[in-house]
Amino acid sequence: MGYAAEPRRPDPVWPVLCSAWRGRHLVVAILGRTHCSATSHSTLLAASAAVPTKDLVMTNSRRAAVGAAFHAILALPATAFAQDFATLPQNLTAWGMFASADWVVKAVIIGLTIASVVTWTVLVAKSLELRKAASEQRKAFAAIEGARSLVEASKLPDSAGSPLIIAAVTELRLSSDALEDGEGLKERVASRFERIEAAISRKMTMGTTPLGTIGATAPFVGLFGTVWGIMNSFIGISQKQTTDLAVVAPGIAEALLATAIGLIAAIPAVVIYNHFARQIAAHRAMVADSSAAVLRLVSRDLSRGIAGRVDLRAAE
Repeated sequence: MGYAAEPRRPDPVWPVLCSAWRGRHLVVAILGRTHCSATSHSTLLAASAAVPTKDLVMTNSRRAAVGAAFHAILALPATAFAQDFATLPQNLTAWGMFASADWVVKAVIIGLTIASVVTWTVLVAKSLELRKAASEQRKAFAAIEGARSLVEASKLPDSAGSPLIIAAVTELRLSSDALEDGEGLKERVASRFERIEAAISRKMTMGTTPLGTIGATAPFVGLFGTVWGIMNSFIGISQKQTTDLAVVAPGIAEALLATAIGLIAAIPAVVIYNHFARQIAAHRAMVADSSAAVLRLVSRDLSRGIAGRVDLRAAE
């Protein structure tokens, strides 16, 4: 009795390979958009030509050809990534990005760096100046507030050199023949004090104006460098006709570096400017308190009738 030959069971891999093979042209088109070399493309095309599509019988030779084609397809991305990593910039440090940047971006970064140095220089110098002025003004105010007369205040060591005391003594000396008009005398003294306060305010704010300028313009200067770097990336794409990371990375890196330097220059400038604005306002208020105290001394001397009857030239 003969046995019937067992029918050959279909290869479970074959439907999958056939479906993939029918879409081989789409795979080739997609991989053609990547950064594969010409050798990889020729390998893929040779493997494609080796597999016929008319007969779907899975012979050993055709199975081997299909396997070779898929091996070529799977090898393409690895080759592309290997080429990408080989051509990527290797020195993506801050100094490396600056060294490889366009000359316009370099000029922007250098300008922002100088602005940042100016900001920190103003911080150190102005802090020392304001601290010294505030200490002297506090001592002068305490001495003036504790004095009983203008002459006494003009002889105290902490208040003798105060411009407010000097201005009051000078006005009393110039008005020695018009002391009967007490209101007019106080108005003239107050007018002198107003000008002194304005001069002190101008002196204290001197040097802080660049901080406001840097804080307002540094972000936009950094943004200009950012736009220029991105433009360089697009120019590189148009010249190389590819979106390879090695082409766009340098331009994007220098653009981000310009943005970072702009923020580094702007943020401290704004914070320091606001800090000095508060300190200057407090110092101006202290000067106003001192001028009010001196004006009270003048009014007190007028009420006592001793204004102009003492030797104010010695006090001056």
